[in-house]
Amino acid sequence: MYLAPMTSAINDADLLSTACPIIKDTGWAFYFTPATVARGAELGLDNFQFYALGRGGVLGDVEPAVVSAAFGYFNPALVAGLWNSAKAIVSPRVAGAAFMECSAAHGREKLADVPGLEAFVAAGEKILAAANVDAFPLFAGTASEPRADDLPGHAMQIVTVLREYRGSAHLVAVRAVGLDTKTAHFVTRPNDGAMFGYGPDDVPEVGDAERAKMVEAEALTDRLVQPAYSVLDQAERAAFIDTLRAIQAALTA
Repeated sequence: MYLAPMTSAINDADLLSTACPIIKDTGWAFYFTPATVARGAELGLDNFQFYALGRGGVLGDVEPAVVSAAFGYFNPALVAGLWNSAKAIVSPRVAGAAFMECSAAHGREKLADVPGLEAFVAAGEKILAAANVDAFPLFAGTASEPRADDLPGHAMQIVTVLREYRGSAHLVAVRAVGLDTKTAHFVTRPNDGAMFGYGPDDVPEVGDAERAKMVEAEALTDRLVQPAYSVLDQAERAAFIDTLRAIQAALTA
């Protein structure tokens, strides 16, 4: 499918409203692919253990409550069960590095023919260099992992790390507007409670007030990440968005 390139001036709001939803939907594309599941199995982990220990492993050998706080949304008991069982098998830092390698491997598989990756990677690294990691430990840990040397692998890792950037900012925003992450989960994913470890008795009250707070949280999230994205000039913004759209098409083809 042909996607028209961005030609007019792109302000910060346009940049965020275009880029962030794509990053949210594609940064996790490698999580449960056959190749990622196979890599986890090589380490002795099932797919959910590798998700928990791989994504959270950048935090180090910490207590489950630390991982649960960094992830948000999940029932802490689910995170604790996965984390404790997985770290009894493999070191969290080893799993964390392997998980990011899986992101790069997925990029090599899916993005090799995407044009503009060099400019995309340069723009993505410029955003990450400008990002403030304060209060975002999961993002800080993920961003600190070495990036792949090749462009397709590096590009996929950029999308993965930027997803953690906005995700970490979003958790801060959710708490700032007065919601807990369980309630936020049921506002946005009311039918996915079981997947995140919640039972029928865990369902919170969700009404207009909670939905309004989530709208407020989304706006605050954008304000938190805007300074980093704002460092891109117009040419970099256009190249970043055009290539991000091509990445999305390649990952969903």
